[in-house]
Amino acid sequence: MSMILSASVIRVRDGLPLSASTDYEQSTGMQECRKYFKMLSRKLAQLPDRCTLKTGHYNINFISSLGVSYMMLCTENYPNVLAFSFLDELQKEFITTYNMMKTNTAVRPYCFIEFDNFIQRTKQRYNNPRSLSTKINLSDMQTEIKLRPPYQISMCELGSANGVTSAFSVDCKGAGKISSAHQRLEPATLSGIVGFILSLLCGALNLIRGFHAIESLLQSDGDDFNYIIAFFLGTAACLYQCYLLVYYTGWRNVKSFLTFGLICLCNMYLYELRNLWQLFFHVTVGAF
Repeated sequence: MSMILSASVIRVRDGLPLSASTDYEQSTGMQECRKYFKMLSRKLAQLPDRCTLKTGHYNINFISSLGVSYMMLCTENYPNVLAFSFLDELQKEFITTYNMMKTNTAVRPYCFIEFDNFIQRTKQRYNNPRSLSTKINLSDMQTEIKLRPPYQISMCELGSANGVTSAFSVDCKGAGKISSAHQRLEPATLSGIVGFILSLLCGALNLIRGFHAIESLLQSDGDDFNYIIAFFLGTAACLYQCYLLVYYTGWRNVKSFLTFGLICLCNMYLYELRNLWQLFFHVTVGAF
């Protein structure tokens, strides 16, 4: 029988449980899933905003928004569209009922336990799909899932629980390095798009000046060869900044700062060939 078994509301930054349904079964499979709930809670900040974890006969689905994650456990044959529509309904009600200040300042677990009443009512409705009246919303959710399917979490990404490595992760040693490639970045904002375009522009300007420096060197030996290297290094740094903005990579923040440092060094070396406004533009774009 396909059904929703339980649901929880969890704060993303530290995994603090804010509310949860209280009807866990005591079967071995359910107890195992409780461990996965805790393991996922500790990794929410590192995961995309919509995910699925398949654990044998059960699936754990969750969505995250505004620093809060909504997690549910269901049987493996429960429809995806109903699962994420259920989570979306929990999210809308929780955001309406509690403001961000309350969720951010909460210090004890399950301090919004009264929200369990809404979870129970909604769970009963979704366990009887014929009673659902949200046909249009389900259609919208189906389209959204097709366009942006949930990220499938592998057991390897969970690591170990309470210091004990799971049987799945033993078979997946070394796969953790691969899984990081599937991390998703947040959608680009307007400032991100502007930064991407300006960084491409700076890279193009450095490239053009580099070719001019090569021509000048061949014709009159007037330019230092090190200037050419500085121009092309600046181009590479600008393009790598664009890459870091678009694709996920490990040590992303460190690489960003090192790339910005390289841009500053190149512009310091090119001080004699650029005026202050040009230097200011290149360094500011790199920092932005």
